[in-house]
Amino acid sequence: MMLKIVFLDVKTIGEDIDLSGFEELGEVVKYDFSSPEEIPERVSDADVIVLNKVRVDEQTVGAAKKLKLVCVTATGTNNLDKAYLEKRGIAWRNVAGYSTESVAQHTFAMLFYLLEKLRYYDDYVKEGRYVNDTIFTHFAEHFTEISGKTWGIIGLGAIGRRVADIARMFGAKVIYYSASGRPAQEGYEQVDLDTLLRTSDIISVHAPLNEHTQGLMNAEKFHKMKPSCIFLNLGRGPIVAEQDLYDALNTGEIAAAGLDVLCEEPMSAANPLLQIKDSRKLLITPHIAWASVEARTRLMEIVREQIREYM
Repeated sequence: MMLKIVFLDVKTIGEDIDLSGFEELGEVVKYDFSSPEEIPERVSDADVIVLNKVRVDEQTVGAAKKLKLVCVTATGTNNLDKAYLEKRGIAWRNVAGYSTESVAQHTFAMLFYLLEKLRYYDDYVKEGRYVNDTIFTHFAEHFTEISGKTWGIIGLGAIGRRVADIARMFGAKVIYYSASGRPAQEGYEQVDLDTLLRTSDIISVHAPLNEHTQGLMNAEKFHKMKPSCIFLNLGRGPIVAEQDLYDALNTGEIAAAGLDVLCEEPMSAANPLLQIKDSRKLLITPHIAWASVEARTRLMEIVREQIREYM
């Protein structure tokens, strides 16, 4: 059976990933991006659609009479009207586990940038200030060791566990909080949120966005954290109340924050965090933690196998 496979927003995968393997499965049509108005015509004779952020519902795929399979190139499936797909007998697939190493690695990249004030030291040397300095070590900025610190993790899925294991290798004590209230995982110390906030030197979020985590990190929570705490969000943007985080950073309630996800992506010009220019206090990366070359390659290999298996 020759399939017609339509990629609706292929640019969300990156142009450096080889997708030629999909051509073994059938006719492949790729669109960089697709607006809701463009989708009905583009999927009208598709057997399989591959997408990341595009909304899939009766309005967009109602006229796609041959559609059999919807493949989401991500873990989250909030963009699928699953009741409608079930009514039509259209199967759907998502992908989990492909980015664990990439997100864990990026978590530590963000931490080291903030913890060791790397931007400051890089600028210090590149601006020529180290040339003919009075002593060989420049002590103007201070940093501490991870060893002996308490690292609190919110959301202990595959990524949270990987971060926990690496943090332990650096000598940190790791505790975690489960927003969904799942029973404790063997080998990891579960605590209530209040304990985690009050005792952690580093807090990283690796939780999904749901009714338990929406707006979880707000002014009340930042107020409970140590003034020396570094906060990292690699879960989902709306877990954090961004105005409250801005206030906490501005008043010194917490030491620094690193974010790979925001409430609105791409970033809104109205986001208060844009006003913080001090790299020692804030690092924002544009939702790249998941996107190592290896992770994106793994992702698309899994999607290709899902289509092959369905056939």
